[in-house]
Amino acid sequence: MIHQDLQTALNKQINQEFSAAYHYLGMATHFEEQNLDGFANWMLLQFAEEQSHGMRLLRYLQDRGGRVQLAAIESPKCDFQNPLEVFKTSLKQEQSNTEAINNLYELATNLNDHATKSHLQWFLDEQVEEEKSVEDIIALLERIGDDTAGLLYLNDKLGERTAGGSGADQA
Repeated sequence: MIHQDLQTALNKQINQEFSAAYHYLGMATHFEEQNLDGFANWMLLQFAEEQSHGMRLLRYLQDRGGRVQLAAIESPKCDFQNPLEVFKTSLKQEQSNTEAINNLYELATNLNDHATKSHLQWFLDEQVEEEKSVEDIIALLERIGDDTAGLLYLNDKLGERTAGGSGADQA
């Protein structure tokens, strides 16, 4: 049976993952409204990734005999000034998620729960990739500035991303 404090923290992280997914869905709807389907595609793949992360944690908690307690998720922001604002919002979300996973790992360490530490290692590695992917796109958007041709080119590149492919690799 998993420690109660760890169960509480894992439930919080499950909620954070599903909340992140919902926020990515909101970002995707914004891009769809702007006719930037490549950016929308990228966000929809992030939506699916975050859902899978939430499910991975949920199943782990159940496998350890814990009780899943789903919480309410706030409405996502769906209106942004420009793509750069969207990706900066995404980066803040990923950084918050990284911090939460680090805290979860530290709790597992303090409780000598080696199985949870092992499970969380994948998430730690994933967050490095997630942040870098968003940071790379932000750097490109900053370089593009107000250049419409550059924005449309990046839109096309992000539209080529497929499930399992990193946005940074395909940007």
